[in-house]
Amino acid sequence: MSTDNSRGTRVHNPGPDWNHLRETVLMMELAVAQVEAAMTDSNASVDALTGTFTTMANTIKLISERISGLADNEATNAVKMELMVATMNVAGMVNQAIVAFQFYDRLSQRLSHVNNGLAWLADLVGDHNRASSTEAWAELQGKIRARYSMPEEIEMFEAVLLRGLTVEQAIREFMEKMNNKGDDIELF
Repeated sequence: MSTDNSRGTRVHNPGPDWNHLRETVLMMELAVAQVEAAMTDSNASVDALTGTFTTMANTIKLISERISGLADNEATNAVKMELMVATMNVAGMVNQAIVAFQFYDRLSQRLSHVNNGLAWLADLVGDHNRASSTEAWAELQGKIRARYSMPEEIEMFEAVLLRGLTVEQAIREFMEKMNNKGDDIELF
């Protein structure tokens, strides 16, 4: 198996055609590949967990229905109550897991948007003609902005690119807003 040395880094063995832009593009492409691999790995695990929790929710429903169908008498009422409380506790845990999956879904969406943005940026920076075109950069920014689906992403984009905040300031603003928001979860 031969390696195409024209694609890899030349930082340790620079030649006359070495340049920082090529190395930058290579590092961006590597970052895109790593994010994509991490998302693929985690999606498989989350899919398995989603199936498990769906089965658990259906089982909890069945148990609750069976408990409700038991005869009411002194001997069974205490057991029925104990089983109902236990079932409600497990149902609460399943609901907490669903909320965690919602956070994961939002994280996946954000990483996907970052991944696309990095790939598009690497493509732009790697094209010497387009890299010096303000129109190409405006098109890239518009393409990235249009891809965002969550208000927080849009707000951070606008804070940095339109309002001129530093990345640190935009993150601080985002964190303050999230802390004030509390546990509001978008159900979908």
